[in-house]
Order: sequence, then C-alpha cells, then structure tokens
Amino acid sequence: MTPKNCLIPRRTFLRGAGVMLGLPLLQAMGKVLPSASPEAVARTSVAPAVQAPVRMACLYFPNGVWEKNWFPQQAGADYELPFSLEPLAEHKKDMLVFSGLDKAHSHGGDGHYAKTANFLTGLHVRKTPGKDISVGGASIDQLCAQKIGRFTPLPSLELGIDPVISGIDSVVGYTRLYGCYISWRSPSTPVAKEINPRLACERLFGVIRGNHASAKDRRQTEDNRALLDLVFDDAKRLRNKLGRDDQYKLDEYLDSVRDVERRLEFFSKPDPREWRPASQTREDVAAPTGTPGDHQEHARLMLDLIALAFETDSTRIATFMFANDVSPKNFGKLITGTGGSHHEFSHHQNKAEKYEPYSKINRWHAEQLAYLLNKLRNVREGDRTLLDNSMVLFGSSMSDGNRHDPNNLPIILAGRAGGKISSGRHIASPKNTPLCNLYVSMLDRMGTPVEAFGDSKEALEIG
Repeated sequence: MTPKNCLIPRRTFLRGAGVMLGLPLLQAMGKVLPSASPEAVARTSVAPAVQAPVRMACLYFPNGVWEKNWFPQQAGADYELPFSLEPLAEHKKDMLVFSGLDKAHSHGGDGHYAKTANFLTGLHVRKTPGKDISVGGASIDQLCAQKIGRFTPLPSLELGIDPVISGIDSVVGYTRLYGCYISWRSPSTPVAKEINPRLACERLFGVIRGNHASAKDRRQTEDNRALLDLVFDDAKRLRNKLGRDDQYKLDEYLDSVRDVERRLEFFSKPDPREWRPASQTREDVAAPTGTPGDHQEHARLMLDLIALAFETDSTRIATFMFANDVSPKNFGKLITGTGGSHHEFSHHQNKAEKYEPYSKINRWHAEQLAYLLNKLRNVREGDRTLLDNSMVLFGSSMSDGNRHDPNNLPIILAGRAGGKISSGRHIASPKNTPLCNLYVSMLDRMGTPVEAFGDSKEALEIG
C-alpha cells in the first residue's frame, strides 16, 4: 500500500505521534521501564535531581513613561531607583533595569500601533486597515511555546484587561487590532488573550484538575475529541462567509477550542516532563465571581493566575497586557491626582502639570510588578524560589509617550532564570541597541536558543 493510499485519521495520527514522542522522553527522565537492565537501575539510582525549569512572563503596559522619573542616573549595581521605580526597592537585587534599547522597525510607523504590535517580535508592522495584517514574525513567547509547549498542559497563557477593538484608526491609518495584541503565533495570527478572570481561572483549574483525572475521565476524552472535530469542520465552512473582523472573532473562539484539544491530548498520553512541582494543586485559591470593576483588583487577579500557573507547572510561558494600546484608562480612583486619561497624560506636550500624574501612573504599574515578584519569591523550589527560576519581562513599546519614540525603551527583566542571570544592575546600553538582543539572551535561557531574532545583532550580556 502506498503512503498516499494509507489514510490515517487525524486523531489516530496525533495519538501515535504522542507515543513516539513519549518513549524517548521517558528514557531521558531516568525512570526505569519494566524491561530495564540491572545496569540501568543502578544508573538511575544515582542520577542527579532534575532542576526546576525556567519560566517566562512578558508584561506590557501602554503609553510609555516620563523618562526623568524612570531611568536611573547611574549604571551598574550602585544605582538609585528613581520615583517611578521606587516600589521595586525590595527587588532591586532581583532585577535588571535597562536603558538604551530600541526597536528600529518601529521608527517608521505613525502613532502607537507600529510600536505595540511588534513589542515581542521587533519586526516591521505592515500599515493596513486590517485586511493583510503582519507583524513580521512570531513573538518571543510563541517561539518558546512552539519548542517547549509540549512539556506542559498549556503551551502558553495569554491574559489581558481590555477587549479586542477592531476598525481603523483614521488618524494614522492602522487597524486597531494591532493595539490589542503582543502575542503572535505567526506574522498574521495573533493569539487570543483571556480578559475575564473567572474564565481564565476555570481554564487554569481545568488543567490542574486534569493532572489528577480519573480513568473514567480520561476515557471520556475520545468522545470529546469527536465533538471537537465537528466544531472545527463547522468553523471552517463558516469562516469563509465572514468579514475580516468577524474572522478574527471566530479565530479567538477557535483558539479556546484548540486549547481544550491540546489539554485532552496532553492528559491522554505519558507526561513528558522531567521535573514535576511538589504540588500541582492549590485548594486555597477560589475562582473569581466575575470581571471586577476595580482596575487594580482585575490586574492582580491576572497576576495571581500567572504565579499559580508557574507554581503548578501548568505552563512555563505567559503574557499579560495591563491595557490595550492608546489606553484612555482613568486612574483617578486609584491614585490621587491622576483623574483623567492615561493616554492624554502621556501626551504631556512638555507641560509640567502632566509630568506628575504621568509618573504616578508609571509608578502604579511598577507596584503591580512588585506584587507579582513577591508572589513568585514566596514559592520555594528546593534551594531556590520560583522567582529565581523565572524571567519576568516588564515594559512598554515606547519611551516618551509624547514623542511616540521607540528608542530608549523602558524595560525591566526580573528573576535569575535558574541562576543564568546576574541581576541587581542597571545596564546602560549604547544608543540604538536592539531590544531583540535581549530577546536572544532570554531565548537561550529558556532552552530555546537561536542565532538571531527580529533585528538582533548579537546576544545582550546579562549573565
């Protein structure tokens, strides 16, 4: 029988591929199979303990910063934290503060969209009203997910606060979709983010419960897969009849369905992980009742979920958007003296009365980073903490919001990546140093090394 005449059902092929992938991984784990020789048993008994994996979170906030209150004056370890970074004082030794980083491909684009959409790709963003979007390539998080996502129930976790906005920004001629995503599976395919804390929590707890699923639950997966096939078949027929904006909405729905499919596949075959957390359950965490009206509560619920996902090894890759691009969010109820639009404060027009509220909003975002870092630091993993075993990228897509300048980007990298980062410094890079140089270094520490990424010239020295 020739290969083209041997038609294997898609589910059967994927299940077979899972077994083929699983056997070498089981051997790599050092676990003794029933047929293992006495020599193999002896080698396994003295095998070194497997180190906890490195996790990576990428957090984005919009509208840039008031630079004088963000960037330290001194380089190296003996730097003083400026006003906007003061909430991070207790984590000064846990992080790197950068200056001088740039995204060269963002200099030619008007407004915000050509900066935000490529925050994690570093490549050119095609100017379009929405029919042929492109951000040049996959984002750093999705590149990692493609390579190591098979080791966890969720390849990656994408969270946000604001819903996706479609249509065209007539002022600059870009589709507003560009301002709603930082995670991209391909140049033209954004990854849907979950903005409802309860739904995000249910998604995550579905994974955690799957770790302890009964045999009956696992037998149910075959019927579930059959239903998913019907969903995809119907969706393919429907998609061709929709307009571009509706296609994106449908794609977001299909992403959530594919997420279920991946989880079913993960739990139907041998667990491929070398390292397993001490506990994969957290009984003390309750699902939120809905989307909170308080912006800080909403953001912290999402940060809690990232910490929980990393602690339980449900995923090792996460992204979070504090708000969409061009965010008009009003912080007046959270911060004294900031009643008004965040976006308008960022367009300060060199008016002194706008510097203070702009800086205070920057400081608020730094406070939320400190909140997450505290969560990660409080989780022990052997002789390290979860923060020690993580990388948390935190920043915006432009420096000064008034100039829409993608040079001298406000970027922080917290955590030590399992001891592979020498933290506690302000790294003042030469002007126009590609941000993607840092991404090359981060990819290496995630175990997904590349020779180049985006517009990188070389790896940035952070070890």
